[in-house]
This record gives sequence, C-alpha cells and structure tokens, in this order.
Amino acid sequence: MAPTPSGLLHIGNGAAFVLAWQLAREARGKLLLRIDDLDSGRTRPEYVQDIFDTLAWLGIDWDEGPRDASELAGEWSQHRRLADYHKLLGTLRSGGHLYACGCSRSQIIGRGAGMEYDGHCRNLGSDLDAPDVAWRLRLPEAGTVALREWPTGAVRWLALDQPDPVLRQRNGQPAYQVASLADDVRFGIDLVVRGSDLLPSTAVQCHMAELLGLGKFNQALFLHHPLVLDEAGHKRSKSHGAGSLRAAREAGMDPREVHRLAGVLLQEAWHASTASGAGGEGQ
Repeated sequence: MAPTPSGLLHIGNGAAFVLAWQLAREARGKLLLRIDDLDSGRTRPEYVQDIFDTLAWLGIDWDEGPRDASELAGEWSQHRRLADYHKLLGTLRSGGHLYACGCSRSQIIGRGAGMEYDGHCRNLGSDLDAPDVAWRLRLPEAGTVALREWPTGAVRWLALDQPDPVLRQRNGQPAYQVASLADDVRFGIDLVVRGSDLLPSTAVQCHMAELLGLGKFNQALFLHHPLVLDEAGHKRSKSHGAGSLRAAREAGMDPREVHRLAGVLLQEAWHASTASGAGGEGQ
C-alpha cells in the first residue's frame, strides 16, 4: 500500500487498501505500508495522520513499514532513500536514455498541447546539467512492454504511446516513476495492486526496469483494479473535506461498506484479467 499524503483519503483509496490487504493475507504473504512522501510541497502532517487513522478504522494490519507518523519520519520516509533514486537516474543517464527539458507547464499549454508534453525538447540536445531543467525518459516510438497479470501470470502487452515522462524534476528532485520502481525493487514487491488509471505508469516502470536490468520487477504480478467513481461518474480525487473518508467516519459510516466495495473491485478485476489473459501468452 503506497498512498501519497497529498489530501484526505476517499472511499476508493480505502477499498484499494482492503483489496491489497486481503490478497496478501490470502496468499500468506507480507504487506508493506509505504507512504510516498517524496513530494514535500504537497505532504501535510494531517494527511499522514489520516492514513494511519483510516487503516485503523478499516481493521487493516501490515507486516512492514511505519507504525505512526514519527516512525515514517525517522525510518521510512522516501527522503531517506534518495541515494537509491539518484543511482537509477545516473544509470539511465549513462545509457543515453534521458534528455533535458526546460519547458514549463504554461509553455506546454501555450503551444496548444493541452496538459500533455509535446516532445519539444526531445531532439534539442540540451545540457542535462543546465540549471532549471527536468530530465525526461526518451520512450521508444511504437514501443511495447510486457507485464504479468494477476492471478494467472498471463502476459499482457502495453503500448508506450504516451508523452515522455519526467524522471527528475526541475528542482533536482527524483520524480514518482523512479521512486516507485526503486522502492518496489528494494522491498522485494512481487504483487503490485493499483488502479486502472496507473496502467501508463506501470508501462513506464516496466520499460525502465528492462533498461536497468531489473528483471525481477517484471516478474511481479500486477493487478489493476477498476476505479471507484463519484456520483457524476468521474474519477475521485483526494479531498479536503466533505468527500473524504474522514468525513464519512465522523458521519457514522460502517467500515464494512468499504470491505464490500473491495470485494466488488476484486471480482471485476478477476473477470477483466481472465478475459484479457485468455488470448495472451501464459507463464
């Protein structure tokens, strides 16, 4: 379980936690609580505490990871693993897989590309050591990457048809994709449970693992569960109030409702994975 403490958790987060917990317990495996606190600008103490409060309310236990906010800060924060992230970045740089990008978000929008990066700096050859540049991963054109799907291990091919992702931000901080891959490898994660909206991130991380020779990561099983949508049919986002699980707890919500929702997600994920794996390559 790897929540980001950038807001109060919603019911979709809670259901995903329960789902990961149930699968780990049924497999007699170990469950790691990893709080992705690398983005200091969005992390708040009240959001960190909300994670622990939510897990206690849901009745979830875990085998590794921080037991409270002080243990997170003292032993488990991602800021204590920055050397791991920079090591991966250095290897990718040495392999020629990165390029410098000085584009701001407003510049990208101004070129009519919307919010998606348009590859403006891809072939400029800008200096990676120049100030105020991000490092982007050069994705192969028409590239594909394989992942092994839970529960059967059937191979699913994902297209790398997305904008080149940022791996190091303009302030020099490693970005999510690098930190997530490095942590999964460091802690020996062999079952990754994520929302279906993170399929593009999984594709990038599997591609990076290939480039870095981290084959063990690509032997992990991946479960991408359906998203829990709001009343308007939109993806839920972290809340600062009314839409949060904290508000639901205070209003008397029964945590068994979240457990029931996790069961629905598991059923839907099972049907989706077995259907897509039926025509794919097996283990």
